[in-house]
Amino acid sequence: MTAHKNVLIVDDEINAIKVLSAILKGEGYTVFESLNVENAVGIIHEEDIDAIITDLKMPIKDGFQFFEYVSEHHPNIPVMFLTAFGTVDSAVNAMTCGAYYYFIKPPDYQKLKIILARAIEQRCLKREFENIKNKFSKENNPRYIIGKSPSILKIFRTIDSFKDTESSILICGDTGTGKEIIARTLHYNSKRYDKPFITVNCAAIPRELIESELFGYEKGAFTGAMVSRIGKFEEASDGTIFLDEIGELELPLQAKLLRVLQEREIERLGNSKKIKVNFRLISSTNRDLKREIKAGNFREDLFYRINVVQIDVPPLRERREDIPLLTSRFVHEFCLREKKMITLSVEVMKIFENCSWPGNVRQLRNVIERAVILAKGANVTVNELPEDFHHYRDQEKPAGSASSVKPLKMLELQAIADALHECNGNKSKAARKLGISRKAFYKRLKDSATIFDEAATTNKR
Repeated sequence: MTAHKNVLIVDDEINAIKVLSAILKGEGYTVFESLNVENAVGIIHEEDIDAIITDLKMPIKDGFQFFEYVSEHHPNIPVMFLTAFGTVDSAVNAMTCGAYYYFIKPPDYQKLKIILARAIEQRCLKREFENIKNKFSKENNPRYIIGKSPSILKIFRTIDSFKDTESSILICGDTGTGKEIIARTLHYNSKRYDKPFITVNCAAIPRELIESELFGYEKGAFTGAMVSRIGKFEEASDGTIFLDEIGELELPLQAKLLRVLQEREIERLGNSKKIKVNFRLISSTNRDLKREIKAGNFREDLFYRINVVQIDVPPLRERREDIPLLTSRFVHEFCLREKKMITLSVEVMKIFENCSWPGNVRQLRNVIERAVILAKGANVTVNELPEDFHHYRDQEKPAGSASSVKPLKMLELQAIADALHECNGNKSKAARKLGISRKAFYKRLKDSATIFDEAATTNKR
């Protein structure tokens, strides 16, 4: 949550403002009040407003005109409508135009507080995410970190603080969490960005070859060495060398690596000449190296050499709020490659959000790639997912109490409003997200009209 929580209430009824203002002040909000749109515009210019709650029907200029102004000049401020004049047309119009939410007077104040807190939190995270992301947008770094969760924002801040340090950096995390992408981001946003970025997968290279890969060799150094070859450390001259899964190195090679880090010089196999090397080391591991040290599998002195700065990457199950962003990015990527226009069904998205993702971001990306390739229609359905995902659709959430049950028509309209909000007012996308046709979408809007008409009659001022 942002340090300041400034809310602007706009309503031509002073009593309505006083009631809502008292409730929000009791929750710790700083509340600004306005009886008309003109004064509200002035407040926005003078204060850093985090959210707006505005009446719809007001004299001179109404809530929609105010919303249009905010959308044009301050598009990142979430706007919520609070009005006694509730109709399907006005609800749909508000959500279509990008309003954050729509309440009918008198609102459920508990729900209003929850939604307001969510709106301000999203604004805060989005603002921080955009500010930090702008620092990592160099054209020569086509792959980038995706996410807005607190743990990912913390990684962004760490990268920003240490991107130019000469000290060694260790990235820790499960397989598939994106450790190499973080290493690339560190390199391409550092002062070494125009120098080589050399990757060595320590787990993939046979142990009898890893030393020659790292340090190079002279012609005739061993059987098959027909020509001389420089190693990865020399290739990374003035740039960055990334030792992926460094915990897989055997102890003898760990000792040689430690000397290279201490002396900043290497010897090619078959030659005792020392060659000076200038590089920045970034390592990664999916192992608990402190446990490996206790087990005698990893040198403690090397650990402290490579771990001057440590970045911990959480598994995907611990940053579920990033799943929609990652999903959107991967769907877009593979739709472009396969020349398709496909979205995910609501059911698939719920499965993704509930899945434990043992393979992390890499697994999510692979599942989406497979689904986009297999999809024949406009939507990715459960049928395009691997079989081990199918059991998620059979999992039911605990039933709510009888008092929490709402009329089906009201639930339908709420689902439509939520879909419009998520799709930025695009009715076709909203219909696809709901898994219904555009015709059925409009029919449900029409069928639900009586609910809002009755609410408007009951709640007239």
